[in-house]
Amino acid sequence: MENLNVKIEHIVHSCFTVETKESFFVFDYYAGDIELSKTKKNYVFVTHGHGDHYTPDIFNWKENNIKYILSSDIDVERDHKEIYIISPGELLEVDNLKIKTFGSTDLGLSFLVNVEEINIFHAGDLNWWYWNNDSDEEKKEMEMAFKGEIAKIKGEEIDIAFFPVDPRLEENFYLGGEYFINEIKPKHFIPMHFGDKFGTSKDFINKMKGSTTHIVELTHKNQIIELYFTFVNKKRLYVHLRVAKNQNIVFSHCAQNDRYRSFFILILIQLGNDLSPLYRCVSQTNVLYL
Repeated sequence: MENLNVKIEHIVHSCFTVETKESFFVFDYYAGDIELSKTKKNYVFVTHGHGDHYTPDIFNWKENNIKYILSSDIDVERDHKEIYIISPGELLEVDNLKIKTFGSTDLGLSFLVNVEEINIFHAGDLNWWYWNNDSDEEKKEMEMAFKGEIAKIKGEEIDIAFFPVDPRLEENFYLGGEYFINEIKPKHFIPMHFGDKFGTSKDFINKMKGSTTHIVELTHKNQIIELYFTFVNKKRLYVHLRVAKNQNIVFSHCAQNDRYRSFFILILIQLGNDLSPLYRCVSQTNVLYL
């Protein structure tokens, strides 16, 4: 049995940090309070050069263990820094990372990063941009472009997905995320690209009731989410620790075999949580609720 703790921090908008046992990732930083790792390798990803996804200030960070992976639409001088430039549809290996890029329905690209057996997807501005003021022809072109990009991703196993849920699209804000979840079926979906309109993530959760994908509700900047990934006989079990209002422990995508149920109780003990509440295991949905 092998455990991996993944710590995610929502900095602002579409910027997140992801920390694993050996690595620290920054996606699409442009503003906000952030602290890089002093002991682990730092990898800074930029999906494109829009001002709400990128700032040149990232090159002023003083940590000496930083590698940058940038979309090819960003024009930078590489000087002495470790900078990798990549375009859509390419593969790149950096240290123990396996990076695959897909396209966007706006500028730049989207990233799929494999690290320590976990697959992390950051969509950048890949979305179904259904604007009410667009012509019918423009709406159809966007739909075809978006669905074409998702078709390229289909078949990939995605554990954590960061994906736009933009309230500027008004009643259409959920279309891209819904289609992505239905087609790709990521284990965990983290909404983004809504600025300070945090209620959008709750609205999206309400739209997606009944989905087997775990959707994280974001409520504030610098929110912490911890995911515990456990491997038993090379098969993954997914455990999500929700750091939220009630400090609930939620197990998602539990093992389908009954003999693993005691294993989850053991995890509760290891996390130091009170086992006094009654629990029930809902085998139909493979979710253990407290």
